[in-house]
Amino acid sequence: MAAAALICGILGIVGSFIPVVQYFTTVLAILGIIFGIVARKKAKATNTGTGLATAGLVLGIIGTIFALAGIICAVACAGAIGSLASEAAMGML
Repeated sequence: MAAAALICGILGIVGSFIPVVQYFTTVLAILGIIFGIVARKKAKATNTGTGLATAGLVLGIIGTIFALAGIICAVACAGAIGSLASEAAMGML
């Protein structure tokens, strides 16, 4: 579980910087958070190291934040372009 959290967190961060892919890797980043939490609970129950699970959890959180910020920027840009296109169309009539 800890390795899955780490891989999902890394893919979430890397994918959050690619415009079209960020919508899909947001899900991976969220899964990284979930896997990280589960792996930390299992590691504490068995008294083993929690380092890999913690790294996956942190990377999942960072990937989710980056991806959500990118999605918000994309929506804001689309709204601004739509507003400008609407004003340009009204001015030409």
